[in-house]
Amino acid sequence: MSTRESSRALLITGTVGAGKTSVADTVGDLLIGTEVPHAVIDLDWLRRSWPTPPGDRFNIEMELRNLRSVARNYLDAGALRLVLAGVVENRDDRQRYRDAIGVDLTVCRLHVELPVVHQRLARRHAGEDASLRWHLERSERLDQILGNAQIEDFVIEATDRSVTEVAAAVVKAAGWS
Repeated sequence: MSTRESSRALLITGTVGAGKTSVADTVGDLLIGTEVPHAVIDLDWLRRSWPTPPGDRFNIEMELRNLRSVARNYLDAGALRLVLAGVVENRDDRQRYRDAIGVDLTVCRLHVELPVVHQRLARRHAGEDASLRWHLERSERLDQILGNAQIEDFVIEATDRSVTEVAAAVVKAAGWS
């Protein structure tokens, strides 16, 4: 079996402030501990450009375009696992991400109670009133969207757990331990 055929990807999704990036980073650390070649990709950075095209508010097309190249580069370099942190809101987009990556994709949704999310966002955006308002509203809307869409393969409860505990639960649920 070729390296590409044995490679897998895991996308960690959740509402704004759920801890996607922190958990993905820690999953990467756990994979280092088991000597599994991997890459951690924060999808937000792959779409961060301005201006965004009309009709693509979150610049998803740029994100997918960049993801194709980045995933291919990591896989060609020998990565067996790709750990992604980002938001995928529907099944059609899930398939588009899977196609961009080119390997099997498992999706984990982190669930965090909204009052905890709001506390995290208040710390993150202290002194940034407009940004905080937008993120608070977005967190509630996105939590609803993700809950209704149910595109994930599994959900990890992350409200009252440390990042390390959540990452270990993600690795186990993904079958990567």
